[in-house]
Amino acid sequence: MAEATTVTALPPLARFVVRGGEAAISAMGSAIGVELPRQACRAAEEGSRAALWLGPDEWLLIASDRERDAIELYLNSVTAVASGSAVDVSDRQVGIAIAGDNAAEALNAFMPLDLDPAAFPVGMCTRTIFGKAEIVLWRRGPRSFHIEVWRSFAPYVLACLGEALLEEGLA
Repeated sequence: MAEATTVTALPPLARFVVRGGEAAISAMGSAIGVELPRQACRAAEEGSRAALWLGPDEWLLIASDRERDAIELYLNSVTAVASGSAVDVSDRQVGIAIAGDNAAEALNAFMPLDLDPAAFPVGMCTRTIFGKAEIVLWRRGPRSFHIEVWRSFAPYVLACLGEALLEEGLA
């Protein structure tokens, strides 16, 4: 029996965009307890914290909202002595989870990215366009994805996903 595909708006999360050279990113990873991935388009997780590679010197850190102040303190202590930056974007973005047997098909209704597990395996992440909105897409499991989108585009992305599930009979 097929697992129903669900779309869920995630609770508030702490989010930081960090940038820097090798010394700064090593120190930031140590400070928050999750090593920042050096491989393109990969994510690393440790407990409730994750680091997503967005570019050669840019990562998105995600953690539970209750850890926001502590992480900001850690990152500020690192950037005070190492060449790097950390910007709190927690209020700018929201998270959306989509999971189920047809999650990839629903995403592909508005995005041409190849989501076959061989091309986009678990742990991969990337910036892409979903319909007319820029998102960060992260594959968390074989049939589960995490979307990061600017707050103002979230209703549009949620509506598109709902439309895809209804039109294709994927729900």
